[in-house]
Amino acid sequence: MFVSQPTTTHLLKSEHIASSASTTSSRSFIDTFLGTSKTINISRRRRSNKQEFSSKVTGVGSIRAVISSGDSIVETKTAPIDKSNGALTAKGTDVKVVLTIRKKMKEKLHEKVEYLWESFINGIGQGILIQLVSEEIDPETNSGKTIESNVRGWLPRESDSTYLVEYAANFTVPSDFGCPGAVLVTNLQSKEFFLMEIVVHGFKEPMFFPANSWIHSREDNPESRIIFKNQAYLPSQTPAGLKDLRREDLLSMRGNGKGERKEFERIYDYAKYNDLGNPDKDDDLARPVLGGEERPYPRRCRTGRPPTKTDPSTESRIEKPDPVYVPRDETFEEIKQATFSAGRLKGVLHNLIPSLAAAFSSEEIPFGCFSDIDKLYSDGVIIKNGDNSGLFEKLLLTSLLTKAMSAGKGLFKYNIPSIIQRDRFSWLRDNEFARQTLAGVNPVNIETLKDFPILSKLDPAVYGPPESLITKELINLELQGMDVDEAIENKRLFIIDYHDLLLPFIKKMNSLPGRKAYASRTVFFYNKGALQPIAIELSVPPSASSTINKRVYTHGHDATKYWIWKLAKAHVCSNDAGVHQLVNHWLRTHACMEAYTIATHRQLSSMHPVFKLLHPHMRYTLEINALARQNLINGGGIIEACFSPGRYSMELSSAAYKSSWRFDMEALPADLIRRGMAVEDSSMPCGVRLVIEDYPYAADGLLVWSAIKEWVESYVAHFYTEPNSVSSDVELQAWWSEIKNKGHYDKRNEPWWPKLQTKEDLSGIVTIMVWIASGQHAAINFGQYPFGGYVPNRPTLMRKLIPQEHEPAYEDFLMNPQNAFLSSIPTQLQATKVMAVQDTLSTHSPDEEYLGQLHQFHQRWINDNEILKSFSKFSSKLEEIDEIINARNKDHSLKNRTGAGVPPYELLLPTSEPGVTGRGVPNSVSI
Repeated sequence: MFVSQPTTTHLLKSEHIASSASTTSSRSFIDTFLGTSKTINISRRRRSNKQEFSSKVTGVGSIRAVISSGDSIVETKTAPIDKSNGALTAKGTDVKVVLTIRKKMKEKLHEKVEYLWESFINGIGQGILIQLVSEEIDPETNSGKTIESNVRGWLPRESDSTYLVEYAANFTVPSDFGCPGAVLVTNLQSKEFFLMEIVVHGFKEPMFFPANSWIHSREDNPESRIIFKNQAYLPSQTPAGLKDLRREDLLSMRGNGKGERKEFERIYDYAKYNDLGNPDKDDDLARPVLGGEERPYPRRCRTGRPPTKTDPSTESRIEKPDPVYVPRDETFEEIKQATFSAGRLKGVLHNLIPSLAAAFSSEEIPFGCFSDIDKLYSDGVIIKNGDNSGLFEKLLLTSLLTKAMSAGKGLFKYNIPSIIQRDRFSWLRDNEFARQTLAGVNPVNIETLKDFPILSKLDPAVYGPPESLITKELINLELQGMDVDEAIENKRLFIIDYHDLLLPFIKKMNSLPGRKAYASRTVFFYNKGALQPIAIELSVPPSASSTINKRVYTHGHDATKYWIWKLAKAHVCSNDAGVHQLVNHWLRTHACMEAYTIATHRQLSSMHPVFKLLHPHMRYTLEINALARQNLINGGGIIEACFSPGRYSMELSSAAYKSSWRFDMEALPADLIRRGMAVEDSSMPCGVRLVIEDYPYAADGLLVWSAIKEWVESYVAHFYTEPNSVSSDVELQAWWSEIKNKGHYDKRNEPWWPKLQTKEDLSGIVTIMVWIASGQHAAINFGQYPFGGYVPNRPTLMRKLIPQEHEPAYEDFLMNPQNAFLSSIPTQLQATKVMAVQDTLSTHSPDEEYLGQLHQFHQRWINDNEILKSFSKFSSKLEEIDEIINARNKDHSLKNRTGAGVPPYELLLPTSEPGVTGRGVPNSVSI
């Protein structure tokens, strides 16, 4: 039997037809709704666990408005409810509130049983309590008018998506209630649930309250969850009835900096990087704290775990596979876990890599010949099942490895990286070595050579004379008749200089077993449209046993110099791989975006326009960073095991932050000008002209940058119309202050921080953040396997120094230079480890959200037609960029994009299919 009110049913049918085209979650509704509703004029209805369920349902007795202040709960009693209140008896309108809840896509038997029980509880009205809060204020209580009802319905009907279900609550809204601006949701059950959205039917048109959030159980936290309507308001424009809720919602996410965070919480707070080491487990796993005057660093999300027993300054670790705390809504959604990142990354780290280690008889086995490397793609790695039964199924692999099964064995075949797919010998050539500085996975360190002599800024008393051994005389020999001064003036000489960053670490790095490195400088000459390396300087710190600590190598024409030059380039590549991973990738995108994300949730209300703009660009970042701290950048993790700096990796990252990171230089045009790779030119779209026109990263990046900038400027101009509207925005000013003074505490006093007084200031700051999260991260992340999956092209570490003529190893080198090269690059185990991780980090998940696109469940993120038109224009612009980049990749005059065996530059193409594609710009740092 179905019990419903005819007027409401008729209303729902008409509104369902009107809204079905734009929403999946509103396609079907519950046929049965039971119960009554009540109206109460209060600031906020919150209850403690001590209250009886009957009082929650009936509303009889005193009402408690609970305001979160950090982790504490301040309760404010109001007068008992007067049931004769006119709002309760006045003739009103029937309203139906529909909640869309997401179930697990893959449920175990006990979870199915639990779900049926939850459905029953919700059906009889004892599972979820809903309160509508009006934008209008009640003059008697000085707070928003409120009306409440329990969710009811005898078993919900599933929507077109089988894992989405809908529940509803009935209300009779008084004529003077006004417009709802928020919904309070109280989960009366013992388990959390994932709320997609709330739709209110019964007013002039459906009202949407997007949630996409986990709703905690009242047993975990007595506070109700606040879900605001999809209307953006500056703080000064907040409707009177919502002001208290806006403040309370922000307070609920800040915490008080005390205690260990719980899994269900949504607390965003700051901490130093003091959780990378594990001294309680092993003295060799102790690591210094990053953050402070000696080792400055951005702040991470605080987890509040107790200190280690060995070192009070180090936070105790949660080791794999247990999760590290991140605020509840920052965790990966199930589709990402099931099809890719959490499941796959953990599978690779926890299952595949130990199995690979067991497959090799020793960690020190080098590749015997280049065909051994080729066999990784043709023959694969044989892993005995033994204790690894079910390993293949656990890994949930897509493009990383091709699975084949034989009797009692598992065979993993790596996919052929794109760098050798068209030309397996391209990595040997100088022009390819140079091309990758402009169109590879790390195209952000090359700069023009501005002065001679090349000088170090390090202390000469410690590191020797500052002058480089790369002299004018040496360079002149390579310039084909051109003078050095002329080449510098015409911007024809370029350099990648890792000398000052690396030299202070070289002695410590070379003391590690199986590691040998130099600090490097590489000079390039641009001639006839092509970049060529002409000199490499490799340095070690001065020592009492050696008077020579610098050597310069050039490309010779005899066999011996050819192989020596090849080894020198390999050392440069290993340095480049380390700087890329630790500085440009981890520090500049992952770590910095974490600080911005924390500040955004702490200081900007979810109804703030800038929050709505930035929110898609913060998706999954805290979770992937937590996984990285647990498995990748931690003491003894993959980065330390497979990259040259070893245990000093994160200290090196800190040194780069201290010496060269600055927020204003993270803007792409500013960075290009700083590096001398572009000059100011007002006639160009972004105000800059490239020094090397065929610079794929910069050329394509400026297209994406320009589109982001135009979108952000139109967005900001729409909301900030008054001259002082930016400077008077209290939330915005607190947000920017917190980014500088908490998120980047160690850089808080730097003079280069941009001001935030005008809408132009705001547009510039937000454009930088969106670019870092999207285009910048995509350009330096998704090429990791395509370029690094073939270890000779981009070795992540070197195990031997270049042999010198007076050394015994020199004779061995002359007898077998191929063996000397292969025994210098990573071992078979090291290579297969890093290849597996690089591929994982290069993979797009099926639920990726790309720049300029909206996820199907985020279509109603804002109720503003002008903004939606601007976003549509932004999306169209990115489609045009896709066409422009594809056309550039077919232009045979652009030698860094086309040619025999040259892979096209696609890293900044806006969209992609799932998997390792070497293209696609996601909204956020999501892997």
